[in-house]
Formats: sequence, structure tokens, C-alpha cells
Amino acid sequence: MSTIYYIGPVLKDGNAGIFIRVQNKEPKIDIKKKTGLSVNPRVWDKRNSKTFWDKYKGNTEIEKLFEQLKNIRNSVEGQLALGKALKSEDVQKLIEDVIYKEAKEEEQRRKEELLRMKLEAEKMTLVKYFQKFYDDAESGRRVTVKGTRYTHGSLTSIKQALNHFLDFEGSLKKKHDFNDVNMDFYNDYMTYLNNHNYRLNTIGKNICWLKAVMSMAETEGYHHSAIYKDKRFKDTRVEADSIYLTKEDLDAIRDVDLSGEQPGYTLARDIFLIGVWTAQRVSDYNNLDSKNVKEYNVRTIEDVDDPDNPGKTKAIVVEKTKKVIEIVQKKTGAKVYIPCSSELLQILEKYDFNVPHLSDQKVNDYIKEVAKMAKLEDEIRVEYVKGGQKHVDFVPKWKMVHTHTARRTGATLMYLSGMDIYDIMKITGHTTPLTLKRYIKAEELEVVQKMVQQYDYFD
Repeated sequence: MSTIYYIGPVLKDGNAGIFIRVQNKEPKIDIKKKTGLSVNPRVWDKRNSKTFWDKYKGNTEIEKLFEQLKNIRNSVEGQLALGKALKSEDVQKLIEDVIYKEAKEEEQRRKEELLRMKLEAEKMTLVKYFQKFYDDAESGRRVTVKGTRYTHGSLTSIKQALNHFLDFEGSLKKKHDFNDVNMDFYNDYMTYLNNHNYRLNTIGKNICWLKAVMSMAETEGYHHSAIYKDKRFKDTRVEADSIYLTKEDLDAIRDVDLSGEQPGYTLARDIFLIGVWTAQRVSDYNNLDSKNVKEYNVRTIEDVDDPDNPGKTKAIVVEKTKKVIEIVQKKTGAKVYIPCSSELLQILEKYDFNVPHLSDQKVNDYIKEVAKMAKLEDEIRVEYVKGGQKHVDFVPKWKMVHTHTARRTGATLMYLSGMDIYDIMKITGHTTPLTLKRYIKAEELEVVQKMVQQYDYFD
């Protein structure tokens, strides 16, 4: 077994190609191959001299050349020592494995980097999942836990939370992953939102949707971080300052002369009053037509004069037809029935039970102006948290009138009229007395009623 090197003829650049000859007796091998390397003949001839390495020590090109030749020989002789019957292509491969080792390693590193970048691009990150969450909710691919599509209001809220989160990342010039969501992240995000003077409820909604996204992502196996469930990771919100209108307020709104205004003002007022007398959300009371109106026969027992017995009465069964509004609430899917009051019936008959639709925003804009014309100018004390600071303002009542005021007014007036709270729940769709009481601020009202009833001081 032997492996020798020799050089060929000198080429135009003054160097000569280096060849290798591999010989072996058993199995018989005699292979000559170009190594693909070249060397100056004068260097080659002196390679075994005592002063050669002293002269070329530190010459990386020469050191690399002879290191490669040594490695080729070791590879070939290692295979021969194992009894391998090498062929020409085997030797060629062994040569290339040495000569192109660095190039192959560099190519492998490049491929691994490209793969890493591809996987990184395909990796589901927090912000990608947030965007996907919104896109799927908007398209209907993702539905609520009740199996219904997300409402327009919810989609708007999700989109705002996503945009705030993107702005937060942009301010830090950092992309957050699921595992980055810890208490430090929470504190940084809260600081960012407070510094931008968002109100507490806006901040709470941002945190609420972030927690919802984290929960969905965990359920779908994208992470196992649970810090977002910590009680310190709060989506703090406060009840929004809202009002209800008294019957006197409603009379003032109803009696405003709108003959000189655009038709939209009158329609908005009628739609708003429908909201009061149905105590529904604007998404439900702003879409009524004749299909929502049902008729039921109601039987009652009444005492009437008995013609056969002067001075006495007798009980008879009286059957009356009562109109009822049937609504399947868009937010909850609950079916509710609302008996038509005389006020509600009068408005519905005005439009032949097919009330034209007006955009919610238009109703909001118009009814606020109508309330201003009605001189609802009592100052309302408004407390709110903005930028992490508590503020107090005094706002004219008309400025606080909006589409949701109708529902709160209807529920509150029902309560003040003495209607049983469970009957009110059947109309409003609230699921517990507690949520309804909080909604209509019943606790405060109860205290006032008891005080008036029990103490002559307030007479």
C-alpha cells in the first residue's frame, strides 16, 4: 500500500498541478488522479528541506495546501487499511471531501441559515397570531364560544387592540413572542398605554383581548406560558359613566319641534324612543320591522254590571289582542318578547311597523343634538381614569345621551315603576339580577326610594 504525490508540467501561471497515485497489492489498486491543487515547482522541490517550514511558517496559503494534501493521504490510506477496494470515483470523492470541505461547510451553514430564516418566517409569533385571530373573526372562520360570529363592535375592539399592540412593538423596535408575555412585559405595556393617555377602559380592553389571544393560542398548542392568567395581569376596567333619562326628559325630547330640521333628526328620535320602550341594544332596536311584531290574544276576567241583578256585578272573560315585539338578540342569541306600550305602538304605527334603518352613528349624532334642543343641560359629574390619573369633569346631560342610553333608560324606568326584576330580565335579556341591578344602578336608586319613604325630612 502506498500513496504518493507528484506534480505535472508547469502551467502558464508558473504553477504545476499536483497528482496523487494510489497503489495497493491486495486488493490490487493503481489509481492516478488530479487533486485539483497546484503549487510552484520551486516550493514543491524544497518541501522536505530542513529550512522549508522555517521559511514558510505563517504562510497560510502554503500551510493550507500541505494540510490538505496530508488529509487526502490520511483519508485514502485509512480506507485502504480497512481493506476497501477503492475505485477511481472513490478516490475522487475522498479528494473533493478534503479540498471542498470549507466550501461544503459554508454551503451547509448557508442552507441551515436559510432554513432557520424560513422556519422563523413561518413560526407563529404572538403578533402573527393576534392578526390571524382578527382575520379569522372578521371572516367568520373563528366564532365566539356560543357559536356566533363576532359582532361589528367586537371586531372594532379587537382591531384597535391589535393596532395598539403593533404601535407598542414599534415603539420598542422589538417583536414579542408568546413566552415574552410576563409581568415585565405587562408593566411595560401598561406604562406605554398610560403614557399615551388612554382611558382606563380602553387599556382594560387592550389587556382583555391580549389575554383572549394568549388563551386561544395556548389552547391551540402554540405556547405553554400561563403568566397571563396571574391575578396581577389585570384587565382593569370601571363602569362607564352613563345616565338614564327621566320621563320628564323623554317628554322634553318627544316635544322638541324638529319640523325645520333634516328628516334624519325625527327618525333618529323615533328610533331612540323605540330603544327606550323596548330596552334593547341598538343593534336590535334599530332594525325592527313588521316581522318582529306578533299578536297574542290575552284573556282577562273583569267585573261588569249584571243586568239580571240590578246593583250587582258578574265576572266575565274578556279577550283582547295585544301586540308584542319578538327579538332574537344579536349579541346573546336570546329570544325576548316585549309587550308594546302605547308610546311604542304609536311610533311603530307611524311607520306602518316598518321603521326605516338609520346608521347607529347617525342615530348617535342626531339624538345628542335633539337632547341639546330639549335643553337637557343638568351638569353630570363624570369620573374617569386617563393616563393613569383620576379626573373629574362636569358635563351637560345632553352630551352624555347616546344610543345605549335608550336601553339603560328603559330598564331603569321599568324598575322604578315597580316591575318585578325577573320580569325585567326576561325583556332585557340579562341573565342574573346582579348584572341587571348593576346595569341600572338599582342599588343607589333603592336607597333613595327607602329614604324618601321612611323619612318625613324629605317631604
